[in-house]
Formats: sequence, C-alpha cells, structure tokens
Amino acid sequence: MDAYDGDSHAPQGPVGSGEAPPQERPRGPGVPAPRGAPRGSGAAPPSSALPALPASAQPSPAPPSAEPARHPSAVTAEAGSEEGSGDGAERDRRAVVVRPRSGQDGPPGGELAGLGSAGDSTAPPTARRTGVAALSPRYQIGAALALAVVAVVTCVHLGMVFLSVAPANTVTKQHGKAIEEWIYPEFEQNWKLFAPNPLQQNIAVQVRAQIRTADGDIDTTGWYDLSARDGEAIDGSLLPSHTEQNELRRAWDFFVATHDGDNRPVGLRGALSEQYVRRIAVMRLYREDAAGPARAVQRVQVRSRTTNVPPPEWSREQVSDKPVHRVLPWWTVTADEAAGGVR
Repeated sequence: MDAYDGDSHAPQGPVGSGEAPPQERPRGPGVPAPRGAPRGSGAAPPSSALPALPASAQPSPAPPSAEPARHPSAVTAEAGSEEGSGDGAERDRRAVVVRPRSGQDGPPGGELAGLGSAGDSTAPPTARRTGVAALSPRYQIGAALALAVVAVVTCVHLGMVFLSVAPANTVTKQHGKAIEEWIYPEFEQNWKLFAPNPLQQNIAVQVRAQIRTADGDIDTTGWYDLSARDGEAIDGSLLPSHTEQNELRRAWDFFVATHDGDNRPVGLRGALSEQYVRRIAVMRLYREDAAGPARAVQRVQVRSRTTNVPPPEWSREQVSDKPVHRVLPWWTVTADEAAGGVR
C-alpha cells in the first residue's frame, strides 16, 4: 500500500532504497514526539535507521605496505629539525637505536645501543697486547728462534742422559763415544745414594806440587787437603755452592770408576778422568797461592785418604779406624795449566 505525505506529496519508500530519508515536520509545543524517536530537538536517528551504503560506495581496504613491519620492541627513531637560518641549511640527523629489553625478541637489555651522527663508529677499543705479542715482528722472530734453539738443546741433552744410563743397545754401540763426550764428567749420573749398601767412608782428596823457582830449582810443597777446604766453605753456609759440594767428589769418583787398583786406565774415559782431576788440582793450587810470585807449577801428585765412619755405640760392628791412602803417580802440568789458564 502506497502512502503519500499530504503536504509535500512525496512518496515514502522503504529504508535502504537509496533515497534520502524524509525530513521531519516541525512540531508544536504541544505535539508529542513519535514513539521510538530519541529525545531532544534535531537528534540523529539511530544507526539501525540509517540507510545502508551500496557495495560500490564502500571504501576498499588499504593495500599491504611494501615496507616490512617493525618489531614493537626494536624501534628506530630519527629526529631531525630545521632551524631557521639564512640559507635554510639542514641540521645533521641523529639516530637513536633502542635495543629490546630482556624477555623480548632480539638481543637482551633495553639500553641505548648507539647515539651519534650517522657516520660515527661505536666499535670498542682493542685490548693492549702484552708479552711476546707486544714485540715488533723482527723481535718476535728472534724470540721464536731462541726458544727453538733452547728446545732443541734440551731435547738433545735429555736424550744423551737417557742413553748414558740405558742398557747397551744399538745406538750406544754406534755413538758411544759421542754420548760419553757429552755426559762426562759434568753430567754423569750417580745412583749410589739408592744402593743397597751406601758409602760408609770419608774420602779426602789431597794434592801436592813441584814448583819451579825463578833460579830454576824445583821445590816440593806439602799436601793440601782440598776436601777439607770444601768442607770449611760449606760448614755454616745457608746457601752452599754446588761446586764446593760436588766438583771434587764427583771428579774423584769418575777417576776411581775408570781405573783399576794399580791406577791404570780402563776404557776410553781413563785419560779424560786423569785430565779432569789434574786441572782441578792445579786450579786449587793457584787459588791457594802455592806457587807464589814468579813461580810455576811443574808437576802435581794426587792421593786419597779414606777412613771408615765409626759405627754407633749400640752397634757391635767392628771397623778399622786406620786411614788408607791411594797415591797416584806424578802428572806433568801442561803449558796452559802451568800459566794458570784454568784459574
């Protein structure tokens, strides 16, 4: 059924037909508002009463942005401002990078990562080099060569010591002389401390010399107890010398091990042990000023004085308390030794 407004003769259509809604007639002060209309003059009709827009007139959704979305926890803010200047120069733009806090994606912490101009570098300072790394390349090469030489010498020495105490084998048979020249007499290995029957004797090495005077005469000195001199130097010393403790004792042990009971050398090391003992004796004589001024040592003679260590009082062991001497023949001193070259 069509309804027409009596005043405007305008047809009334259904809501949503695309036509504009009818205008409301003014009401007098005594005319009530129609039921369902909001109170108040000029109030907009409810949303349900508004006409619906056609599909062609509805706004289309915004296309996806080509720029990837930024994570809300990592924000890069660029702040720039232009100050009014005569030529309109633009100020340097500064970037502030805020790192995400712990518990969020990205590196831990929420501290300021960088602040400065666009070209500033925030790399930490390099650590200061120490030791060999602090040297120049030339000195580093020199230090490396020195360490290599020390390592080689150490390995060779350990190998020689091992071969000297090892049982006879192919290497010691072929290179026995070279091993002995390297080890004896300075690096000889002595295991008597761990022997089943350790030494129970006191051995003193003594020496005397024939001195040529300025007139050509030959004088013979008395016996110098070299072992007693070493004992006096060691007694009461907090830091005794290794030479004073072992040089003379090891030299005499070396001589005894390479000679028979008649003082004849046994093996190739006999002559070497004689030379070693003789040079020590001449050196000690010059220290004692046995020759005196304008005098030279011509020959030396060495002997040992061996006495047994007395047993304790509770022991029933009986030992002789008489000293036993082993006297060696006279040895001629060479020219360099006579001039004090081994002093």
